[in-house]
Amino acid sequence: MSFINYNAKEIHCKVVYYGPSLGGKTTNLQWIYQKTLSPDKSELQQLPTDVERTLFFDFLPMDIGEIRGFHTRFHLYTVPGQVVYDASRRLILKGLDGIIFVADSQSERMEENVQSLNNLERNLEQQGYDIRNVPLCIQYNKRDLPNALPLSQLRNTLNRFNAPDFEGTAREGQGVFEALKTTSKAIITTLKGGEI
Repeated sequence: MSFINYNAKEIHCKVVYYGPSLGGKTTNLQWIYQKTLSPDKSELQQLPTDVERTLFFDFLPMDIGEIRGFHTRFHLYTVPGQVVYDASRRLILKGLDGIIFVADSQSERMEENVQSLNNLERNLEQQGYDIRNVPLCIQYNKRDLPNALPLSQLRNTLNRFNAPDFEGTAREGQGVFEALKTTSKAIITTLKGGEI
């Protein structure tokens, strides 16, 4: 649900990072913020809760191009990972254009990954979205850990929508920009009237 600012000649798009608690959503956003050189980026904002944080900022990427004379500005958000903050999750999903689901590759976190993905699908449905029609990318984070599940097992369990997916180690930046670029391109394609 992109917003158009006619005065600034900008299309504002919202990308939400979703996934289980402590899976790497915040680390992804912090990495992007630190590495984004755009002079047009906002400050990294934090909405604190008792246990987790919701982060957001926006920026104007230089290499995306224009859509009918408009620049595209991306607003990036993380959702709290704990189920107790489900109302916050639903609020943050309002008006989204794309989702990056950050899964924790550790074997003991698989159940939480599945619960979070099911929660995402349910929350989207409650707002009138079909997860199959929203630009979605999956990042299998923490691939550097010794207890990381095989990629094939993660894909079989989590990627039932056949979304683009990437291996990642967010604290080192691996897979971070790949997921964002893939989601951004899918959003741009949708805005231009194409299929995702």
